Amino acid sequence: MSKNTERIHHILKEHWGYDQFRPLQEDIILSVLEGKDTMALLPTGGGKSICFQVPALAMRGLCIVVSPLIALMKDQVANLKKKGVKATAIFSGMPQEKIREVVDNCLFDKELKFLYVSPERLKTELFRVNLPRMNVSMIAVDEAHCISQWGYDFRPPYLEIAEIRKYFPNAPVLALTATATPEVVKDIQEKLKFPRENVFQKSFKRDNLTYYVVKEQDKQGRMLRIISRYPGTGIVYVRNRRKTEETAKFLLRNGISADFYHAGLDSATRDRKQQAWMDGKTRVIVSTNAFGMGIDKPDVRFVIHIDIPDTLEGYFQEAGRGGRDLKPSIAVLLYDDSDIRELMRNFNTTFPPIDFIKQIYKDLCEKFRVAIHSGQGESFPLDIPTFAHQHKYNSLEVYHAIKLIEKTGVISYTDDNYEPSKLKFLLTQENFKILENSEFYQKVKPFIQLLLRSYSGLFSNYQIIDEKEIAQRFDCSEAMVVKKLEHLTKIGYVDYQKHTTLPKIHFVTNRVDETYMFHDPNVYFKRKEVAEKRLKSVMEYVQHDSICRSRLLLAYFGEKNSADCGSCDICLKNKRLRLSQAEFDKIAEAVKAIRPQTKDIKLIVNQLCTQFDEDKIVKVVRWLVDNRKLKVES
Repeated sequence: MSKNTERIHHILKEHWGYDQFRPLQEDIILSVLEGKDTMALLPTGGGKSICFQVPALAMRGLCIVVSPLIALMKDQVANLKKKGVKATAIFSGMPQEKIREVVDNCLFDKELKFLYVSPERLKTELFRVNLPRMNVSMIAVDEAHCISQWGYDFRPPYLEIAEIRKYFPNAPVLALTATATPEVVKDIQEKLKFPRENVFQKSFKRDNLTYYVVKEQDKQGRMLRIISRYPGTGIVYVRNRRKTEETAKFLLRNGISADFYHAGLDSATRDRKQQAWMDGKTRVIVSTNAFGMGIDKPDVRFVIHIDIPDTLEGYFQEAGRGGRDLKPSIAVLLYDDSDIRELMRNFNTTFPPIDFIKQIYKDLCEKFRVAIHSGQGESFPLDIPTFAHQHKYNSLEVYHAIKLIEKTGVISYTDDNYEPSKLKFLLTQENFKILENSEFYQKVKPFIQLLLRSYSGLFSNYQIIDEKEIAQRFDCSEAMVVKKLEHLTKIGYVDYQKHTTLPKIHFVTNRVDETYMFHDPNVYFKRKEVAEKRLKSVMEYVQHDSICRSRLLLAYFGEKNSADCGSCDICLKNKRLRLSQAEFDKIAEAVKAIRPQTKDIKLIVNQLCTQFDEDKIVKVVRWLVDNRKLKVES
């Protein structure tokens, strides 16, 4: 056993309590420790975080982890701290003084091992100025498919990662993802400036996870039957927030412990719901795709999709949250004809005209009073339905326009957002002394003094406040506290920013002239072409009726020669439809015996269904038609 191998096994045992690595983890870690740029493709639940956390602990210096998911960053930092490892994070929306404190720790705290950053932070002046002074051992890029503009979740700030490499020529880069096609894998390595290709890929095949696609008009009824049949915890994915609550209530009415989850809930509520599900107190969580990233619950027995996902990448990740304990689990996608039509309608609104997108950017800048060449680093809450109504736009088209503006790199948009209430005094202490004898000040003095006693630093910076706590101290209602704060804001004494769960627009760069936003329209049209191809792959997966589900998914991700799983809905149907020659001849004779010779297929099935299996009848009829032995009415 080499020194590196011995060292990483010791770290694994000391901090995680494991005796062995999972398949490929050790190979990936040793590649990084040899100083090689490394690309790791591990399916959901494959243990990606250990692949960068272990080598970082084995090396001297700081590991920079780039991740787009704030909730996941916070979760991993908390878990590392529980293991006695020093870790910290910088992400959009943090107060400037807190960011400076974190940067100082990265410069001077030699025991700090991990700095998690959102990709937007890589462009900021504060980060760029201090970055070269940091002792960086390695750079880990989580959700690395975001760096490829042909990936399903392209994020322009990821392109900045290659720019920071010049400061650390000896620090290897580890790129990690659970979903990437062969074209995207190649593009990731090129964008990150790998000197040579170096890919470790575990097969995406999940032997314990069985995929089913079921065409069903009564989706709620079918969902109920599936949940009743398969004991254990599960996830039900739906397309929108309203549906999460409706579906959870339906399950509760039918005696199933369920709750709903989406990005519009405040962080405390989301944490509480998630923990109840993790602890087994809630059996089924009904969610949008906001749920699941970074959650490692091993005993999920079923994942049900009531709506068709937009991409196979997204579906594969969500379905893959089932059966991480390697015990049998199912992933069921329910659909009907209206879902196919809706998917096509949604796609047509996903790419609004370029001129419309430019106009939305201009309207946003004007709404938030962001002038040309200003605005970088500023964030604003945005209620899209209200904004759309004010400008007489379609809300969905506005949303997709904002997502496309995001892909140009000038803004970022997050709807997974909870901002606590903040307060800052606009008047100085000297101003208050001058006003002290005024009649109005005497009325508000007790309340102001309470605020100053409760929170330090209100004159210099915004401080997070709790209206409920203030109400208890002042012996009044929470509504009265809000009213007083809003009045003090109106007269210019304070700036009170009430807590919000609204999505946020963050200006990554200064405002640009929208005329030049799509200087190369071909990029827009190429993205549309790639998205259309991705949509067709989803529809082919859903509507296919002859090739194993697992084989279809694996082929999409580049594994072309996989075997049938033997247990998905198509494999089961094919097993059931295997006909002996004698059975085939018997059905064929019965079909031909029906007069007249040109037949309606429904008529044939109706007449023979009491004697033979319906699917077998259809199979025989199709063979007879294909081989010109029979004509059927279209």
